[in-house]
Amino acid sequence: MNKNQKILLYGAIGVFLALAALIIVLIVQNARHSRSAAEMQEQADSLRVENDRLELANLTSEFDRLNAEFNQYEDRELTLKNDSLIQQYNEARDRVNSLLQELDKEKRSNRANREKIKQLEAEITTLKGIAKHYLEEIKRLNEENEGLRQELSTEKGRNETLERENANVSRSNAELTQTVQLAKKLNITSLSLRAYNKKDKEEKNITKAKKLGVSFVVTPNNTAAPGMKTFYIRIISPEGSLLGAGPTFSYDGTTVTSTASRQMEYANQELPVSVYWNVNTTLTAGDYTVEVFADGYRLGAARFTMKK
Repeated sequence: MNKNQKILLYGAIGVFLALAALIIVLIVQNARHSRSAAEMQEQADSLRVENDRLELANLTSEFDRLNAEFNQYEDRELTLKNDSLIQQYNEARDRVNSLLQELDKEKRSNRANREKIKQLEAEITTLKGIAKHYLEEIKRLNEENEGLRQELSTEKGRNETLERENANVSRSNAELTQTVQLAKKLNITSLSLRAYNKKDKEEKNITKAKKLGVSFVVTPNNTAAPGMKTFYIRIISPEGSLLGAGPTFSYDGTTVTSTASRQMEYANQELPVSVYWNVNTTLTAGDYTVEVFADGYRLGAARFTMKK
């Protein structure tokens, strides 16, 4: 091999070595660059994941606050009188909860699918606004209902007051009517009971009596209706039995049996009255009770001791 050939050979080897070294350098630089790019991508992905987590946490927290505000009214749904509005709110709330779960799953399993994530976030934001609108409407209706409840309570108080006033007026009218009726009632004085023998002479021994006489005086009363009056007497024996079986009359809603009766004309002036009963049973000494009735009223009563 001559000198020129050696020079060419060594030159070729040198060029080859230089190229090899250059290739090695390029490979090393490219490897470093790839590793750096991978690290940057990893950092970017990590930041994106953290950002997604924060966004999801913010959406969840904000919607939780919305739910907490709604829960203040949830127990009072029946008073809102708008089942449709509450149903719409609940549907929107349930849809948001479902989307939040889907968004969380999407971010965990497929971080590269940014379009899907953005779509979910946009839908959640829209539904959250709708739910907030429903909640504001529910609050407005509740405030209106609260106002109505207060008005009803006030009106109820007024009605109760009117009812009390009407009851008082009715009671006053009833008392006035009773007073007027009592004013028309006949009054008697000098009520007495006497026993008579078979000669119509007064008998002191009750066991020998053949007739009993009840006498009284009707006093003048211009408010009483004049006319024919029927006076009923009842004589109760010491044993508690009614003597005789005279005409019946009405008193206090019941039918009462008298001992005897008598009709007399009353002209709003003093009127002496005597009613007699023929004894048809054995009488005993003791206390006898006498009652006088007319026009449905009990005019008077007294107790008399009759001796043997």
